[in-house]
Amino acid sequence: MNSPASETLDLAADLRSAVGELVRALRPDDELPQNQAAVLGLLVRDGRACTVAELAAHQRVRHQSMARTVALLVEAGLVVQQPHATDGRKLLVTPTEAGRTALFEQRARREARIAAAIEARLDPAERETLRAAVELLRRLA
Repeated sequence: MNSPASETLDLAADLRSAVGELVRALRPDDELPQNQAAVLGLLVRDGRACTVAELAAHQRVRHQSMARTVALLVEAGLVVQQPHATDGRKLLVTPTEAGRTALFEQRARREARIAAAIEARLDPAERETLRAAVELLRRLA
């Protein structure tokens, strides 16, 4: 496998930096901490219940860290834990309606902030360039 060209590595560094700046700019408006939003997002996106161990593995964190995150979500009423149907030692984590609402509201706030910035800072031609860039970013994923 060939190493990427120097200019491609520079582009990758610029892209990583720009995406990071955008994400950090959006965080001050977040009501849910990033780790809690990530767990809710996973549960809602997958549409299935998960154990703490499965969540920890998916998020690449220690079981104890995920157990704390889940406990905070349970305390806030954003998820519930229910016994596993076939293994009584396990608990399954599922989002509540309040959890779904909190996640969707946070996403909507972020999207509104991005939309306001697009309208305020980009002209129509730049908006079309950005639209094309979104498709290119999807291809990188």
